[in-house]
Amino acid sequence: MINTGMLKFKNIDDKYGHLTPIESRNDIPFEIKRVYYITKVEAGVTRGFHSHRKLHQVLVCLNGTVKIRLKNPDEEEVVELNDPSKGLYIGPYIWREMFDFSEGSVLLVLASEFYDENDYIRNYDFYLEEAKKRF
Repeated sequence: MINTGMLKFKNIDDKYGHLTPIESRNDIPFEIKRVYYITKVEAGVTRGFHSHRKLHQVLVCLNGTVKIRLKNPDEEEVVELNDPSKGLYIGPYIWREMFDFSEGSVLLVLASEFYDENDYIRNYDFYLEEAKKRF
């Protein structure tokens, strides 16, 4: 799908465990300005239901599994995240919904901008109108 993609991070496995380094601008296609994570999502809950005008994000499921529904005016795709050495890049004007969180899942989000409520598009019909001009 346009303006999305999977990123593969370096894995270091040895007798001490598993380490996955992630470096801004080297492994992530932007400077990271904000980091947050989502935990303790109850069964059956879907989160997201929005798009961004400027923000770029990479989502990494550090533990468990979560599904991400991605939409643009012409396509829809569901991606399952279940490997902490892979990240899902989501660019501007991609609608996202996160669902099917497994028990104990941890979803890490790396963002290109500081929080700005004005960057959000939370109404799907309005999103479609605006996104059709971009794609």
